[in-house]
Amino acid sequence: MRVALGVEYNGSHFHGWQTQKSGVRTIQLAVEQALSSVADQQIQVYAAGRTDTGVHANAQVIHFDTDALRPPHGWVMGTNIKLPADVSVLWAKEVPQEFHARFSARGRTYRYFILNRMSRPAILSRRVTWVHRPLDAALMHQAGQVLQGRHDFTSYRTVHCQAKSPVRNLHSLKVTRHGDLVVMEVHADGFLHHMVRNIAGVLIAIGSGERDPDWAAEVLAHRDRRLGGMTAAADGLYFHQVDYEAQYEIPAITRDAGLLML
Repeated sequence: MRVALGVEYNGSHFHGWQTQKSGVRTIQLAVEQALSSVADQQIQVYAAGRTDTGVHANAQVIHFDTDALRPPHGWVMGTNIKLPADVSVLWAKEVPQEFHARFSARGRTYRYFILNRMSRPAILSRRVTWVHRPLDAALMHQAGQVLQGRHDFTSYRTVHCQAKSPVRNLHSLKVTRHGDLVVMEVHADGFLHHMVRNIAGVLIAIGSGERDPDWAAEVLAHRDRRLGGMTAAADGLYFHQVDYEAQYEIPAITRDAGLLML
């Protein structure tokens, strides 16, 4: 049968999601080893999105195939016993064979958290991006609206991005302030490598007054990564939600599913 899982993780001490030949610590490797132990057979998992080194997830969705029979709570509890403390399975459910964590996704949402104060974080170290210069969140939100819609995001992806097309449909972009936290939330049909972090880098420069608000549109129009802004740190980036057709009944994330949920 095919089983889907919801997974959250603190990516601070991982070299990203995907297993690597070098054998470094990755979330995929940790999850596959834990599931293989519970299933008593080799398990390979497929994820809705491959997060980079240092990036976190509130609601990563994965699936795997197995002939091992376990109840949903068995997959959750058994796997969590085998996982390190910075990875946790939230839920498990059987899904139809045509379901695919990546290819069945209709949209994805990322959140980027910026701690905007003079002093660096301690409790939230490596879980938010720290910017000590005052940021105008309203101006960042305004500047980001030009990125909504279907565009060529070449200027907002890494030069190493392997996606066949740089065109993506960005459904919404919001920047809000909650005390010392500035939160950027982006929802799109898909994302390019470093796209969210590069958008954050441009908007941080605008919000701090380093660049004019029109710069976000200028960068987009250039279609040249060399003329874009800095890539913001991975610390503040969270893979927040995945959209699927209602027929799959994939659980929605709850508001209390992480310290930084707003």
